[in-house]
Amino acid sequence: MGPVAKNGAVVLACDWGTTNLRAWTLDRSGAVVRSKELPLGVSKLAPGEAARRFETEVRPALDAQALPAVLCGMIGSNLGWTVAPYAECPAALSDLSGAMIEVAPGVRIIPGLRCAGIAGAPDVMRGEETQVLGWLAQRPDRATGRHLICHPGTHAKWVLVEEGRIARFVTAMTGELFAVLSTHSLLRSEAPADDPQAFDAGLDAAQDGGALAARLFTARSRVAGGQAAAETTPSYLSGLLIGAEVASVPSLLDAGDLPVILLGDAALCARYRHALDRRGLTSETFDGEAAAIAGLLALHRMGENAR
Repeated sequence: MGPVAKNGAVVLACDWGTTNLRAWTLDRSGAVVRSKELPLGVSKLAPGEAARRFETEVRPALDAQALPAVLCGMIGSNLGWTVAPYAECPAALSDLSGAMIEVAPGVRIIPGLRCAGIAGAPDVMRGEETQVLGWLAQRPDRATGRHLICHPGTHAKWVLVEEGRIARFVTAMTGELFAVLSTHSLLRSEAPADDPQAFDAGLDAAQDGGALAARLFTARSRVAGGQAAAETTPSYLSGLLIGAEVASVPSLLDAGDLPVILLGDAALCARYRHALDRRGLTSETFDGEAAAIAGLLALHRMGENAR
């Protein structure tokens, strides 16, 4: 039996990404005791700084000084604490557990995943694998059959799961494209992307997702040609990019007519669900944070049992 904090917490679980760190202390049942989001993304850390800041800032913020810890995300990259080499697909929770690395007594980092990607290049992820496998761990019946999971974000991940293992996945840089085009191109705008009609117009313009570079110019020409107001451009652009993604990426995984499991931020998942609905595709949304916690806890328990 490991240490137990006065408040009943038994483990410190962290999703440590590029821009932020989300952390939770969990009790034996997996219930959250405390949670915190800290602006300590790995992009803001100096080389070799992660270990010190984990001990001096992260642990005290959650009253978790003596607890074992399990970490996922970019903290396991060359920008983070140390490199946790990618595990290869297909991969289940047990494969990730066996590949975790201990960077300090009782502190383990979960590896990311790598698979054969498109155009002859590998595809990679760090952090999303823990969330996807955590979603599977939440209900035993999810460990059978095939599932298509979409994790929207800056770099959206489309993940094919087969018999409880991540078989392969595809990354779409949709969020990053939107950010770059909205701030550094002729489509730049400070208007919010909150116009439902313009968003739907962008979804329709995406059609089958092909010739995206040509379709993107419609975000400019509809304004220059007097068809739309400039302030509608961000919403139209968002719809066009998301529409092209949902229309074209699933076929890269040979997912057939599988329903789409949306896993992640609720507001962003809502946009994707609307895009899928508009194409007549079935989807269901699940809490990404709960899935991440479930994955972190499952891997912590596996690591403890392996001792």
